[in-house]
Amino acid sequence: MHRFLVVIEKADGNYSAYSPDLPGCVATGKTRNEAAENMHEAIEMHVRGLQEDNLVVPESHSFAEYIAVPE
Repeated sequence: MHRFLVVIEKADGNYSAYSPDLPGCVATGKTRNEAAENMHEAIEMHVRGLQEDNLVVPESHSFAEYIAVPE
């Protein structure tokens, strides 16, 4: 099983999603959930394409963390 960090950002009127470990693999959606679902499908297709072309599926090296700073 492969696991990839997905970043979802609010854009003008929709949401966009990408994975830092899969350059060029992006998705959008009208809602955050739709963007996440579309990104899941995009990652599945991206990984399947890499495997079909006998290319290495990159390992995930990204992580996310919230940092709190005083106001």
